[in-house]
Amino acid sequence: MATFVGIFSRRQQTPIPFLPLIHTLTKPEINGNTTCSITSLIDSLHERSSWKTLSEKFGSLKFTNQIVQNILLQLREPINSRKALNFFHWSRKEMNFEHGISTYSLTIHILVKARLIKDAKALIESVLIKDFSDGDSRMLDVLESLIDSYEIVESVPFVFDLFIQTCAKLRMVDDILDACKLLSRQDFPLSVISFNTMLHVMIKSDKSRLVWSVYEHMISERMCPNEMTTRIMVSALCKEGKLERFLGIVDRMHGKRCSIPRLIVNTCLVYEMIEEDKIEEGLVLLKRMLQKAMILDTISYSLVIFAKVKMGNLDNAKEIYEEMLKRGFEENAFVCSLFIGAYCEEGRIDEAVGLFEEMESLGLKPFDETFNHLIKGCSSSYGRFEDGVVFCKKMTSMGLVPRCSSVNEMFGKLCENAKTKEADEILTILLDKGFVADGNTYSHLVCGYGKEDDVEGLTKLLFEMEYRSIFPNVLGFTSVIVSFCNHGRLKDAEKYLGLMKSQSFIPSSNVYERLIAGHLQNGNETRARQLYGEMVGIG
Repeated sequence: MATFVGIFSRRQQTPIPFLPLIHTLTKPEINGNTTCSITSLIDSLHERSSWKTLSEKFGSLKFTNQIVQNILLQLREPINSRKALNFFHWSRKEMNFEHGISTYSLTIHILVKARLIKDAKALIESVLIKDFSDGDSRMLDVLESLIDSYEIVESVPFVFDLFIQTCAKLRMVDDILDACKLLSRQDFPLSVISFNTMLHVMIKSDKSRLVWSVYEHMISERMCPNEMTTRIMVSALCKEGKLERFLGIVDRMHGKRCSIPRLIVNTCLVYEMIEEDKIEEGLVLLKRMLQKAMILDTISYSLVIFAKVKMGNLDNAKEIYEEMLKRGFEENAFVCSLFIGAYCEEGRIDEAVGLFEEMESLGLKPFDETFNHLIKGCSSSYGRFEDGVVFCKKMTSMGLVPRCSSVNEMFGKLCENAKTKEADEILTILLDKGFVADGNTYSHLVCGYGKEDDVEGLTKLLFEMEYRSIFPNVLGFTSVIVSFCNHGRLKDAEKYLGLMKSQSFIPSSNVYERLIAGHLQNGNETRARQLYGEMVGIG
């Protein structure tokens, strides 16, 4: 009962004079005859006169927006709410009065205040889908009118919950976050039920991006999610295919298995904000979560360190890490991997490898991101590319598969150093473990075989690429064509020239010159001239 009373309690503010912000800032001027007619009409409504009687007695009264507002406001008390609704419908159907957003808003307030929720909801639905002469009715237009007329009707905050819930159920969610923010600025907090309704509908409407934005706003407004909220957000994680990933992230931060749903959801929110460079906003939200015990200290420390590393402030990140250890928290795989990544980014490979070895000695299990940092870092560091291969093999032995970008970096260095065959063998192993190669992966091998003049290895690789429907990049195409020209296989070279053009790549002058030289050597001057014309045309 207390909850019910709280929902309908009035917002305590000083009443604003007659009709503020409803198209006029002063009381509308109404002449004496009209005033008498209004008084008589209200008396008839109190007497419960039929629509027929009302139409006969007041058929000559010319209704204006000001007159209708005046009548509605005189019927604003809950005891008169049914009469206000009766007048609203009668004036529309019998007197052909076209209600605008302002008269809809007044009536909605009167009905909600009287707890005639079903009738109020019907009017909200009607005004949201109604076409007005001055343009289409939009959610924010109606909401602004409800806010403007709130005080004069002495309405209740629940009107805004009902409005938001109705918008959500109508799947009008594109502007709903702006509506929530507008209500926050006007000091009208929404209930957790309203937020849950929005989140539920957004998931059903495949608006995953909006789901997290609304949840973020909910936390920023210090609204405490309930069990239903958490279930909805876990559903969002499942639908986006993120649940397993963030289960792993939370486990690594916490140092042991942690399957508390709200922790996973809240970690995901802050983590992705930091990842998307919304770092300051993410840290503010994290502070709010800590104040309400919505996240563990170990996880919050890890997220702050993540933010500092992302900002490039490695020294500050280390200071926070030292503070974390002094407070009795243990090292965790997530933070160690962050530092390994930062060291690799700065070319400090020895420190990265040293920290990796320390992780293993502490019994911390490295994960895929740790290995990806090391593979990429070692491959891009002078003289350390073979260490990248070692980490790749160690990674696969643990049942993990490296990221494509890390493999590409490693293959680039192997092929530059005449180790294309080794790279090819590694690729075979990776493919068997579920690795998905791209055109750049194969292009490194293509260029490597071309550089080593291994046309047999190149031909086998091209058959595999054709089977997998993968095309090389522009450097790969160039290497293939030049290699075939060097071995007098002009037919194969012409085939790949055609494929290169079909992928919208522009052949280089070197490609054309090799093809022209090959055709001239074979006595095919006609084709040589055609290719020369193409080359000149390209410029």
